[in-house]
Amino acid sequence: MAKNYLIVGGGSGIGKVIAERLAAEGNQVWAFSRSIEESERRLGIISRNFDVLNDEGLPDIGEVIDGLVYCPGSIQLKPFERISLDAFRADLEINYLGAIKVLQQALPLLKKSDSASVVLFSTVAVQNGLPFHSSISGAKGAVEGLCRSLAAEYAPKIRFNAIAPSLTDTPLAQALLSNDRKREANADRHPLKRVGQPEDMAEMALFLLSEKSSWISGQVLKVDGGMSAIR
Repeated sequence: MAKNYLIVGGGSGIGKVIAERLAAEGNQVWAFSRSIEESERRLGIISRNFDVLNDEGLPDIGEVIDGLVYCPGSIQLKPFERISLDAFRADLEINYLGAIKVLQQALPLLKKSDSASVVLFSTVAVQNGLPFHSSISGAKGAVEGLCRSLAAEYAPKIRFNAIAPSLTDTPLAQALLSNDRKREANADRHPLKRVGQPEDMAEMALFLLSEKSSWISGQVLKVDGGMSAIR
């Protein structure tokens, strides 16, 4: 049966792939993004311009949401002593506080679903110490705590899970993958010898949104080319 899904950050990268895959399965998808063109027509997808950093309410999204994915993120990799306090705040705003803002507005519609599922995004850097990741790992660590807390608070009505990717080939990561040398070096850091693709994360997100994961909540699933488990 077709369901209703909201993909925040659905205009590019991982979010775009998730939105297109859900729509291809016959579902109704709302894709919100600050980089999306509302006139853009994709089968089964209603596109809305939305910047989570502004104090604006969510555009109208109907009467019920069966699944929500929050994709907006940031990559600021610098030595700790060179990161300003404002930069730490910026990472918290888009990764953690932005998710809170969206979820607080969407929860009344999620509660109307018989089996709602929420997917958030963390990073492999939270559970694995990586140099120059102090800002993003702090913000994403807050996301992991939020995920587990909300999973407990809203069980059994709504499931909350998070995906912890390693480096993924999206527009957000282009500075790290801008030439063949960088791409090969980053691929070599992973036991599976490649960087992630948006489709790798989309597959996990689709699983977590589906009834196939109906007994999974409060988890942080690692999709990282083996980086966190294999040496």
